[in-house]
Amino acid sequence: MRTNSKRFFLSVVALTCFVLASAQQNTNDPVLLTIAGKPVTKSEFMAVYLKNNNKGNDIKKESISDYLEMYINFRLKVKEAEDLGYDTTKSFITELAGYRKQLAQPYLADKEANDKLINEAYERMQKKIRASHILINCVSEALPKDTLAAYNKIMQIRDRIIKGEDFSAVAKEVSDDYTAKDVPASKMSPFKKGNGGDLGYFTAFSMVYPFETAAYKTKAGEISMPVRTKFGYHIIKVTDIKPNEGQVQVAHIMIRTDFSDTSITKGKNKIFEIYNKIKAGESFEELAKKYSEDKSSAVKGGVMAPFTTGRMVPEFEVAAFALKNIGDMSEPLKTDYGWHIVKKIDIKPLPSFEDSKADIKAKIMRDVRSELPKRNLINKIKKEYNFVEYKKNLTPFYLLLDSTYFQGKWNAEKADNLKEVVFKIANKNFTQKDFAKYLAEHQVNRAPGPFEVIVNNQYEKYVDETAMEQENSKLEQKYPEFKNLMNEYRDGILLFELTDNKVWSKAVKDSMGLKDFYEKNKNKYMWDQRVDVTVYTCATEEVSKKVKELLKNKKAESDILNEVNKDSQLELKIENGRFSKGENKAVDLVQWKEGISNNVEVDKSIVFVDIHKILPAEPKTLAEAKGLVTVDYQNILEKEWIEQLRKKYPVTVDKVVLETIK
Repeated sequence: MRTNSKRFFLSVVALTCFVLASAQQNTNDPVLLTIAGKPVTKSEFMAVYLKNNNKGNDIKKESISDYLEMYINFRLKVKEAEDLGYDTTKSFITELAGYRKQLAQPYLADKEANDKLINEAYERMQKKIRASHILINCVSEALPKDTLAAYNKIMQIRDRIIKGEDFSAVAKEVSDDYTAKDVPASKMSPFKKGNGGDLGYFTAFSMVYPFETAAYKTKAGEISMPVRTKFGYHIIKVTDIKPNEGQVQVAHIMIRTDFSDTSITKGKNKIFEIYNKIKAGESFEELAKKYSEDKSSAVKGGVMAPFTTGRMVPEFEVAAFALKNIGDMSEPLKTDYGWHIVKKIDIKPLPSFEDSKADIKAKIMRDVRSELPKRNLINKIKKEYNFVEYKKNLTPFYLLLDSTYFQGKWNAEKADNLKEVVFKIANKNFTQKDFAKYLAEHQVNRAPGPFEVIVNNQYEKYVDETAMEQENSKLEQKYPEFKNLMNEYRDGILLFELTDNKVWSKAVKDSMGLKDFYEKNKNKYMWDQRVDVTVYTCATEEVSKKVKELLKNKKAESDILNEVNKDSQLELKIENGRFSKGENKAVDLVQWKEGISNNVEVDKSIVFVDIHKILPAEPKTLAEAKGLVTVDYQNILEKEWIEQLRKKYPVTVDKVVLETIK
């Protein structure tokens, strides 16, 4: 059986075999049946039945009885699989663990926090922000003293701007974002003007999440407090906030320039010459094809792919979104790439929340903000399981790590004499020795860094993973529906493997048994009366006359095709086969007698049939009926197998309790 077939089978089993965990075995919930010594209460069975018969129909005696038999057969097969040890094999354990990992994911996430992030992102997408920033580098693994120094430096810069200094000028002077600064002319390149920290317009998901959050919380004209990202510390000046129009599509004509005055002037003269031609009535599209130096769009008349805020350089984006109507055209404008004329082609507004939700969710999963719901959940887990930590006991590791850790060769035995507890969770102690083992197992070749920071970061990961493992191990206890689902998949895998061995694969591999079954039942697999024919489909009456003449002269089919289709392959088609009524239009239209038929019209073609032989109704060969025979043989094997199981394992049904259901 293929993997996708197995997944389908498991989904059916999961639907068929659900047992309500809250069912209680007491005097108000009598035992309905016992299967191989295991009792099944009335409420357990009814939970299964009602889940699979939830169309609102009245409960019928026949339905209850049929379902009871199907349920008994299912439980017997699972019992047999358990007795044969199918649930102890390595392949079963591995497969069930894989399904458990998938099924556990929704339980190991903070849905409320996820929903909040989706709503927040959509709300932010309604606006676009133009902002400038100043960056002071500070790597994520910096020592506390270096982090403090970077923070103090950015605060001093902020104070200068608050006191009145120009943001752009200060950015060019001190920002560690190299795009902010002017680049002096050199022998290798001309002067390049910096952007003074201006990032242009952006919206949700355009910037790293902490930066995005700080920008959206800052009012236009104000300067944010320092915000830490993986790049370092930033201060942000929001210069404009406006509604997000969605996606715009434009066409453009571009004349490339470098940063030299000569190139810029020549480009300007050329773009204005083209602009004047358009104003005089010449086609924008034709001029784009002829003159634009953006070759990828020039061949399309200048048309570019649609884009959203934050995808283009600021000057180009501002010009594109400023065009009000379809067909409007900008005046020539300058960017770092050269000179452009922009024409509006289309505008697509933001989709609705429901239409955006799946895309937003996918973006969150790829974004650093996805860590927030996980962090919320871990904090809840820590609280629930009484987490306590002793971070002072990490101090020895600051000295125990050495250069071998950066080579992936550090040995945990160096911490063998350390035995203090580093944290507790769920009344279980995790010691320095445990942490040393974690450090060793998670070391990789990496760039050197401060040992204190590395130890602290790895410790946080160790705590997080341990907390998640603790929660994961308790899912069956905490969530009855998860336990039920796992039982369904467990039973489904067992049932699939055993049924495959006893029925499906056995029927395919047992060639002698299949042949014997066919011989005893071959009259079930009959051909109706058929004709052995050649069908000639001709383009015209003249072609049919020519073909019949060639047949009269005993010409072979290949020679007829070569002669008739000499100038066109559409003049004649020849088809051989055996057909029953309803399998071929032309064969149905002609009289069934041996020889060449009269012409008939089929789908505007002229067709005649040469009936070689009329075949009486007869059994199909095993090869011809193998699919049907195999299915029927599988059904017989399953029926015989169930009879064996019914004899092997005792089944008792309390008819009095059954009548209370009926």
